[in-house]
Amino acid sequence: MSNTQSMIFTVYGDYIRHYGNKIWIGSLIRLLKEFGHNEQSVRVAVSRMMKQGWLESEKQGNKSYYFLTNRGKVRMEEAANRIFKLMPNEWDGKWRMLMYTIPEEKRQIRDELRKELLWSGFGSFSSGCWISPNNLEKEVKLLIDKYEIHEYVDFFVSDYKGPKENQALVEKSWPLVDIEAKYKEFITAYSHQYIVHQSMINDNKMSSADCFVERTRLVHEYRKFLFIDPGLPKELLPEIWNGNHAALLFEQYYKLLAPLASEFFEGVFQEDNDLKRRDEEYDVNYHPLLKEL
Repeated sequence: MSNTQSMIFTVYGDYIRHYGNKIWIGSLIRLLKEFGHNEQSVRVAVSRMMKQGWLESEKQGNKSYYFLTNRGKVRMEEAANRIFKLMPNEWDGKWRMLMYTIPEEKRQIRDELRKELLWSGFGSFSSGCWISPNNLEKEVKLLIDKYEIHEYVDFFVSDYKGPKENQALVEKSWPLVDIEAKYKEFITAYSHQYIVHQSMINDNKMSSADCFVERTRLVHEYRKFLFIDPGLPKELLPEIWNGNHAALLFEQYYKLLAPLASEFFEGVFQEDNDLKRRDEEYDVNYHPLLKEL
């Protein structure tokens, strides 16, 4: 279905970070087994994530426990807090424009910067010029400091005076048609599953393990929109936007699966882990990607 490392990120983001951010490797292997990932693939993925700076480990007796590094926690929180990307917000009418001329010998930095800008919701207006209608001044400053590119960039907050409409800037900078089609695919696939699983749960024909798998897959698929949806303000979106329908479907489906899914997770986690580390404010029915209606 997906590579093991990507699924581990999802499980950390949706479960483990609410339970003290630490898990015994045996429990992680047990959870990933539900998705068809074997012990070796989990251990290899965890080792790779440590080398990449996402995870750290500690020994307790003869058991190894793994937890997110500060870098990992920051990225998880960043993803959680970027709910605005999937919720059209009101626009202040300003455009944020980042222009850069990074030399060829710093190509790797330039490529990394592009990835970061896409992740933050910027659109590629032209070569070396990225724009966004969202208030991303803080994010831009962090990127400039991170890559030490002060001498190569200029950043503007400006008004667009034409001669075209603001919508033309959107069409030039983001593939809205493709994003809309991706949302339509999500709605088509998951609206059918939602109805089927709703019926099965009502008839007690769906186990907690089944709900754990389906909830995790749901989050895993839905979070992919963080990488492609720039979270444009409602003033710049089509009147009928599939992203709104997908968000509502995600909310309803997630809340349907959440209680039994968490029951399964806690059943696995309580062996050789500390359930008392669970966040007091954690609500199993809530996910940071949920749309506030």
